[in-house]
Amino acid sequence: MAKTYDLTNGSPAKLIMKFFFPMFFTNMLQQIYTIADTAIVGKGLGDNQLAAVGNMSSLTFLIVGFSIGLTNGFSIMTAQYFGAGNKKNLRQCVAASAVLAFSITAVLTLLSIIFLRPVLVLLQTPESIISDSLIYGYIIFGGLAANIAYNLCASILRALGDSKTPFYAIIVSTITNIIFDFVFVFGLKTGVEGPAAVTVMSQLVSAVICFARIRKIEILQLSKDDFRNTLSMAGNLLKNGIPMAAMNSITAVGCMTVQYFVNGMGVVYTSAYSACSKYINLFMQPACTAGYTMSSFTSQNCGAEKYDRIVSGLKVCLSVAAVSYVILGSVMVFFSKELASFMLNGPEQISLASIYLVRCGIMIFAVDFLFVFRSGCQGMGKPFLPMISGVLEMIMRVLVIALFIGKIGFAAAAYAEIAAWCAALAINVYAFVYFIRKKTKHDKREFHHFALRKLII
Repeated sequence: MAKTYDLTNGSPAKLIMKFFFPMFFTNMLQQIYTIADTAIVGKGLGDNQLAAVGNMSSLTFLIVGFSIGLTNGFSIMTAQYFGAGNKKNLRQCVAASAVLAFSITAVLTLLSIIFLRPVLVLLQTPESIISDSLIYGYIIFGGLAANIAYNLCASILRALGDSKTPFYAIIVSTITNIIFDFVFVFGLKTGVEGPAAVTVMSQLVSAVICFARIRKIEILQLSKDDFRNTLSMAGNLLKNGIPMAAMNSITAVGCMTVQYFVNGMGVVYTSAYSACSKYINLFMQPACTAGYTMSSFTSQNCGAEKYDRIVSGLKVCLSVAAVSYVILGSVMVFFSKELASFMLNGPEQISLASIYLVRCGIMIFAVDFLFVFRSGCQGMGKPFLPMISGVLEMIMRVLVIALFIGKIGFAAAAYAEIAAWCAALAINVYAFVYFIRKKTKHDKREFHHFALRKLII
């Protein structure tokens, strides 16, 4: 039988770093094959096809981000039951998570396919790329079940402290993706449908690997009884899952609004924005992984009622985010032109992307720290204020891009991101301090002394 990993005993730093690195490499590999997809499309098919695929990014995040938030929300309860040693509720939780996830998948798949064209038109998608965007979108959304299957299985494994299996799954998936991308684009001379089909196939491969691992975990050997009377369990899961899913989707709406204004400037700007979005997603991955680690660590320790360890975990995860900022923020600032040239061909696109990357590179620490504090709140089973922060992110993106794009042009897209990150960070720092103080039941003076000692010493 496969092992599980207890995060409630032992050195927080050692446990977190042991959990972090496999998950970090998992996320980086996912982003690398996304970057590889983009580079292969851009270099193999052209900037217009790159714009068509990139134009789908915010819309894909709207749908896929909702499902990821949902499964991550479900895993909070899974980790809490595991940390508390409640095996019966743990199995019922996993059973209810599976039923809910795939029921919602069916609805999301249908709606995304039906409304794809109207939404692309609403986003002012240039006529020259809308056909390729539709082809790419229909395939990606048609294969949504593969994506959700992987995310559900991976989130269950991480809730039980296993970050290695999703890593192994993504290694296989990434190799599969890159090889077949080359075969379809350069060998078979397909259009954007080739990379889209390969993406779905790769996600299915990773889902199968993670599911095979789950089948070997003794405490997750589900019976028919675990699927009965899951209504109350489903309700509790949705209380965590829906706010986290909604937060992702609300954030995506803000990104889609930025995409709308950028598309209105022309396909050159759409191409530059698409490349920049890929790099932002890549360079925030170490901090994003620290956030996911914080979520699993917090969830298990919250279930075990070991709240002092949560603050110790916060210190470690913030340190990881700070190191990430220093290294990767510097790369974005000092090598912006080289990064842009890797994906783009036209000199105007490269110049625009370089400007964007420098500005975001200076301020990316805000989103790095945001991931950690937000995940800490969610891990304590408190998703509401993080969801509100998602609303504020959306508002800031919309306000900044609408007010300044006419005055400063494409640079407004970068400032819209920065404003959204800073606003959301402020809310989540407040929320974490409030909730941990409530959990530890210290009075205000005692808590601040306690938190300062844990975070600084």
